[in-house]
Amino acid sequence: MSEAPGHTVPVRLVFADQGTFHAETVHVQQSVLSRYDRLIDLLREEESVTQHMYLDMQRLVSAYVVGDEH
Repeated sequence: MSEAPGHTVPVRLVFADQGTFHAETVHVQQSVLSRYDRLIDLLREEESVTQHMYLDMQRLVSAYVVGDEH
């Protein structure tokens, strides 16, 4: 299945900070997501993602593609 150029997928990030949780939804290019077996690798390594956002990996407790939570 090919995706249209620029098609993005919502990714939910959940962070913990001193006993409280905070969730954010970001959008990742489908074409980039499909190149990685693990979402965490994409978030750590993919330059097209890391150049646009800072992710505090020490506080990140969950990351998943929205609609793919089973």
